This record gives sequence, structure tokens and C-alpha cells, in this order.
Amino acid sequence: MFRFDEGLKVYLHREAIDFRIGLNGLAILVEQALGLDPFAEALYVFSNRRRDRVKILGWQRNGFWMLMKRLEEDRFIWPDAVTVPTLTVEQLHWLLDGIDLAVVQKHPRRFYERVA
Repeated sequence: MFRFDEGLKVYLHREAIDFRIGLNGLAILVEQALGLDPFAEALYVFSNRRRDRVKILGWQRNGFWMLMKRLEEDRFIWPDAVTVPTLTVEQLHWLLDGIDLAVVQKHPRRFYERVA
């Protein structure tokens, strides 16, 4: 299993898409439906209506790449949100592993000024 760089922004397209759409169509969706720059250092995640497939679009220096995952029996648990949700790379990995993001809650990051 590969891992994405932690510094990447991840944007989730909420509505289901027609999975016959290729690279150019996904880039147009990013630009027009999400209002984002498809050439940015970010990942754009799409799903089909049955939620058993995910496509991820990314730009790297001189071209687009697309990654697709198809589940044989299970379904992806798609997060609910009114606006275009952003995820961390860690949350993207959880989503791809089938973890419900709504119930996952990490401990908050604490910052202290001294030990004693």
C-alpha cells in the first residue's frame, strides 16, 4: 500500500459522479463544481452512486494522474457535509480503509510551555 504525502490538501466531491468521466472531465469538475484549481498541489476525491468506487485526481509537475479503487463487496462510508469538505491525508487513508470519519475522534494536540 502506498501513502500520500502529509502536506497535501484533500478535497472531497460530495455528489456521486458518472465513472466514465476521465482525467479531463474530473479536472473540469474540480474547476467548475468545486471552484478549485486542478493544478494545485492537492488531491480531489470522487465516488460513484453506489459508493463502491473512488477516483482520486492529482497534478504533479507536468501532468495529471488518476488513481481508482474498486471495492468488491463493501461500500465507502462517505462523510456528510454541506460545503466542500477538506480532509487530511490521514483521513483520506481512513476513508479508503473503510473507516467512518464521523465516529473517529483523535485526542487533541496539546502545547505546553514547561514541564513542571
